[in-house]
Amino acid sequence: MKFNQLLVLLVGGAFFLAMMSLYRMLEMTQGVKLPHSETPAGPEDNDLSRLKQQIDKLERLLSDNNRLVATLRDSLFSRQASRVKGVAANVSSGSAHSQAVALPGCRLAEEMKDGADGVQLLDVYDLLPFDNPDGGAWKQGFEISYKGDEWDEQPLELILVPHSHNDPGWLKTFENYYQDQTKHILNNMLIKLTEDSRRKMIWAEISYFSKWWNNIDEQKREMVKRLVKAGQLELVTGGWVMADEANSHYFALLDQLIEGHQWIQRHLGVKPSSGWAVDPFGHSPSMAYLLKGAGLSNMVIQRAHYAVKKHFAQQQTLEFLWRQNWDSSPRSDITCHMMPFYSYDVPHTCGPNPAVCCQFDFHRLKGGRASCPWRIAPQPITEQNIKERALLLLDQYRQKSRLFRSPVLFVPLGDDFRFVESSEWDAQFGNYQALFDYFDQHPELHVKARFGTLSDYFGALHRRLNAAGTTLPTLRGDFFTYADRDDHYWSGYFTSRPFYKRLDRTLEATLRATEILFSLTLAEMRRFHGDDRLVADFPTSKHFQRLTAGRRNLALFQHHDAVTGTARDPVVVDYGTRLFRSILNLHQVLQSSAHWLLLSDKSQYHHDQSKPFMQMDDVMSAQDALPRKMPLKLSDEPRSLIVFNPTEQLRSSVVSVVVDSPGARVVDAETGRPMTTQISAVWAEPSRASTEHFQLDFVVELPPLSLVVYHVTKASVDSAHRAQYTFHRRGNPPAVQSEHFQVSSPEGPEADAPLSLSNKHVQIWSSPETGLLQKLQLRSGLLRRVQVQFLWYGTRTQTEKSGAYLFLPGDKGAQPYSSLDPPLVRVSRGPVFSDITSCFQHFSHTVRLLHLDGHAGRSLEISNTVDIRSEVNRELVMRLVSDVANSNRFYTDLNGFQMQQRRTLSKLPLQANFYPMSSAAFLQDAASRVSLLSAQSQAVASLRPGELEVVLDRRLQQDDNRGLGQGVTDNKLTASLYHLLLEDRRGGAQEVGGASVEHLSLLAHLISLSLSHPPMTMVTSSDSQVPKLHRFLPLRSSLPCDVHLLNLRTLEDSQKAESPSQEVALLLHRKGFDCSSTPDVELQCTWSVHEEVNLADLFFPLRFRSLRRSNLTLLREDDEPESARRQQTCLRPMEISAFRVELD
Repeated sequence: MKFNQLLVLLVGGAFFLAMMSLYRMLEMTQGVKLPHSETPAGPEDNDLSRLKQQIDKLERLLSDNNRLVATLRDSLFSRQASRVKGVAANVSSGSAHSQAVALPGCRLAEEMKDGADGVQLLDVYDLLPFDNPDGGAWKQGFEISYKGDEWDEQPLELILVPHSHNDPGWLKTFENYYQDQTKHILNNMLIKLTEDSRRKMIWAEISYFSKWWNNIDEQKREMVKRLVKAGQLELVTGGWVMADEANSHYFALLDQLIEGHQWIQRHLGVKPSSGWAVDPFGHSPSMAYLLKGAGLSNMVIQRAHYAVKKHFAQQQTLEFLWRQNWDSSPRSDITCHMMPFYSYDVPHTCGPNPAVCCQFDFHRLKGGRASCPWRIAPQPITEQNIKERALLLLDQYRQKSRLFRSPVLFVPLGDDFRFVESSEWDAQFGNYQALFDYFDQHPELHVKARFGTLSDYFGALHRRLNAAGTTLPTLRGDFFTYADRDDHYWSGYFTSRPFYKRLDRTLEATLRATEILFSLTLAEMRRFHGDDRLVADFPTSKHFQRLTAGRRNLALFQHHDAVTGTARDPVVVDYGTRLFRSILNLHQVLQSSAHWLLLSDKSQYHHDQSKPFMQMDDVMSAQDALPRKMPLKLSDEPRSLIVFNPTEQLRSSVVSVVVDSPGARVVDAETGRPMTTQISAVWAEPSRASTEHFQLDFVVELPPLSLVVYHVTKASVDSAHRAQYTFHRRGNPPAVQSEHFQVSSPEGPEADAPLSLSNKHVQIWSSPETGLLQKLQLRSGLLRRVQVQFLWYGTRTQTEKSGAYLFLPGDKGAQPYSSLDPPLVRVSRGPVFSDITSCFQHFSHTVRLLHLDGHAGRSLEISNTVDIRSEVNRELVMRLVSDVANSNRFYTDLNGFQMQQRRTLSKLPLQANFYPMSSAAFLQDAASRVSLLSAQSQAVASLRPGELEVVLDRRLQQDDNRGLGQGVTDNKLTASLYHLLLEDRRGGAQEVGGASVEHLSLLAHLISLSLSHPPMTMVTSSDSQVPKLHRFLPLRSSLPCDVHLLNLRTLEDSQKAESPSQEVALLLHRKGFDCSSTPDVELQCTWSVHEEVNLADLFFPLRFRSLRRSNLTLLREDDEPESARRQQTCLRPMEISAFRVELD
């Protein structure tokens, strides 16, 4: 009862304070005379500007007050529910270790069970011996037997699916593959499928298909449409590429699906129903979720661990309903077929014996360029040999069929870049049709065979399953880490070419920010004119084309030989150049959009590409160079800095620029309020500071999706706080060159004392010898040992060694990093941030604390700059060693979308215990959690309790025999960025058995969001003629903490190609967050237990002229009709929701 009374008091108090604030503000507005519109700007202007800001802030406070009331109500709801369940729910008294009330809307850790027929892959891994005995003809499997009468009642229904796997870059560039092979495949496809209506084919890569479409005439396009309509040609998956599923972030995975599906809908008027992923090196349930959300019902996968394939074959679970770990309902289920054998080529798809199956790959007939490694060549089918040939093939089909639960058999026919020549079409289709005709003429064989597509196969499968009353088992989990044979685990590509993995995420963040700002700009222009017209001088179509190119280049890089780092050197340069050019082009769109939005007088807008109004302060000089800050020349005249917050949250951040003066002043351009600043050295060398350039950092508070203007002026040397430096180097104190900064080098006992930094949230201690972190403590008192170490992995001494794909470490495992000279350690202290930088021969490492309120100051920023170009067959690792008692369990994210439990297994080799990390990994015990949040994808492992290690870069001199034909020796100077977060666990922190489903905490989600989407800083080119700028604030308040604005993507006009429509794809992801950790810092956002939300309230004052829920790729036929309550919608935790909207 006391708790309820306390709630009433809190709600009443909040309401009273809000009303009093409003009354006071209204008093202040009385007597203010509004100036005539032509009156020159003066003090009154500034007063009004301040007043408007205060009113805006008041409106935000009122909105937040409403949410506070809702949150308190939800807390009561949550508390009452806890009482019903008999769970102790004492309100936290402020003690760090007291039992806490579960956060509204949070997700309790739970063990998902699916009954006797459910499969949890973690349990399968615990069960399997991984002993790899010789299975005979099917080397990695077992002998398959059958009696012969199994198909008497229900004939074997065989569907042969022709395909050609076209990599959009690997050994050749995308363009060279297209010119040399792909266009000929598609040209022949038109001719050969038209010749015989029984012939069929599937195609996956829309990047190639769209390029070919653009180069054919209208008559051929009509032929394509007829083939699609007749079911002879099926576009499968429909993505721009067949995406990697380990390194790709879910934003990019979904974006390349949207790009492909939108293209298919526009040009062919169909939508894909089945997924086809035969070459990605392992498979993620995140991709399965996106496919299901995009309207697909079925999918095919191939590359899973050979021991898992064998186990599934023995259990007849190669076909299953793939369910999300976190979903207790079948809503996310998608039917999945796993190919049972080694590869997707013909020798490994007709049945278990590749020596026999190869004889039915008629591209390998004698005299051709391809042959069978088993030295038994295919024979053309003739009247003389057809019986023997048909029975030999049928035996393979029957054996393969025994691995599945239905009498429908799926057999692919194809390989990489197949069907280039007309002769291969004739050989394959002609010989197989003869075999099929023979089967038809001999009903005693009980087999019906035909060419088909995935839709044909899955349609037949579901009919047979339904008729027999058979249900497929459910499966939860993922298929990492992949091994194709022996102990050859494909965990190397989780890190290969890390420079480009980082560049990929830079483009992703730039694209998302530009999409949002461009969509808001067009909506604001239409509102400004009042008649849906855009600004004539604004290059709308050109910018939309730049956006489209950016989408497509990001999409292309999600290909499973691109972001993976497994292409040849010239191909990597081609990919990098595409990413680099897209970033530059998107910057133009971003700058132009910001220019129009910021102008107080819109009539002053003028677009001049040769003299842009503003430019980015980050400059990239080449596709393989790290970005650097453009130095700003300061004077007494204010220089305008524009900062864009691309996140949906109000955020405190540090903005960093480089200036030419050791004295500078920063003020908010509208209010004149001075910002907290810090001047630091720009280190030309580890101990030599530049005398020309200085780093200026200042603290900003950025409203969600806002553009805020700041003025920077040259000032006296004492105007800004300057960082103070301490240098350490054991046995050899450095000579430091720094004329503008206070520098010291401790001596005696002081030199041996641990280095320590702290802010109001956390304190850290580091080694005085290396500068590397040793332990950290929270304000709550929680103290944890967290040591940072660096190590090398070598590779094996025998013939098979690590390469782009494989990680095959030497027998000694990881060896501690050591160098001849002790590292130089530089400690900087200031009012905005303090940090410790350790300069080693092969890398520099910095740990930084921000002196900020809220969650921004709650974590440690860790950055590395790595250069291993001098090394041979070495991989550099950063390891965290803690006293967290996590046993053999840890958690990594899958594509930034969800967390997956991992178990380090001693029965597996070291390399098998490495997993992909796109954005997060954590260790936990009952009392604490240590999370490493990452800005790039890398390999991660927890080889011993309390340890977490990431592979930073790998340089390998040899090929690993997976077709690439080269090593990885094109290393760059590479940056990596993380945030390290230590949290108390309490409340719901009991250990959960089995494969428990865990989520990031709310705090970790917000820090990860800031890490992935940093503020974007622009500077006006020439301030002497800068017109008056006014900050742009599209939202009154933050979105709920757990609701992420995934994208606001302008859709293409259905009538006018390459032009924007008035429709925008609004994509929202409601994140699941952990119950065991209550944020111990004040958050500026709220959250709720309720799944139903009002979008009009969330996005106020943005208005939606129309709003229709759609599927994840915005296919019009999947739009739900508009309802009277269109603004009310359901956002379930973990789910992504897509809406087709018109912004008003």
